[in-house]
Amino acid sequence: MKLSPEITPTRFRALMAGFPSGVAVLTATDPDDGRPWGLTCSSVCAVSLAPPTLLVCVRTGSPTLDAMLRRSAFAVNLLHDGARATAELFASGAPHRFDQVRWEYPVTGGGPHLVEDAHTVADCEVSGHQVVGSHAVVFGEVTAVHHRSAPRPLLYGLRRYAAWPLPDVDTVSWVAP
Repeated sequence: MKLSPEITPTRFRALMAGFPSGVAVLTATDPDDGRPWGLTCSSVCAVSLAPPTLLVCVRTGSPTLDAMLRRSAFAVNLLHDGARATAELFASGAPHRFDQVRWEYPVTGGGPHLVEDAHTVADCEVSGHQVVGSHAVVFGEVTAVHHRSAPRPLLYGLRRYAAWPLPDVDTVSWVAP
């Protein structure tokens, strides 16, 4: 299907900029040499509760996507509101990103965990993928969830980062299920 003349990539980006979302860093390791790969992603969506499955959208040709698919596993690091610099770093394509952040790789993990920047990490096994235009939709069955801190998520919309607003009442608290 082709875009009509009125729906240019610029107009489509403007449409999606008006739909704010949380910010994640997807991580995976190369199955051959163990090198960590990662990228910033705001295209994360729940798919199913049984089995627990989410989807992420990644640009085709991305070395992170290649590692995710070849290893058949990845991690979704949901960033907290103090991790804007990490979101920008992993969106930049800088070659030595993992030298600039603190991370660990749990033995049963899907990919590296960003221990200071993620409020929650989901380890996933790839259950399928589909290329759509310039991106691949990757389905990940969640095998583990690691809560690191109370979530005050980093958000992205209108081409800028923001923190989740604080509640008006001071009695609201978050408890990991």
